[in-house]
Amino acid sequence: MPNIKSAIKRVKVSEKKNLRNRIAKTKVKTAVKKYDAAVTAGDKAAAEALMRAASGEVDKAASKGTIHRNAANRKKAQLAKKLNTI
Repeated sequence: MPNIKSAIKRVKVSEKKNLRNRIAKTKVKTAVKKYDAAVTAGDKAAAEALMRAASGEVDKAASKGTIHRNAANRKKAQLAKKLNTI
């Protein structure tokens, strides 16, 4: 644990940011897993609905700065490509 006041604050702030980023990434991963399950099952209607939800979570994570915007666009393109395989 740091002794300097500003260093103590940096530790607290980084812990909060780390928690926020982990929550956002977990939401993205969960949405993508649900989407993958629907694609594997071959349910096109459910997959389309889950793709919208997953891409929304990806966009939220990108807007918060958790993931890079190019990484978000790449992830959405991968989701669309999987949908087209059904």
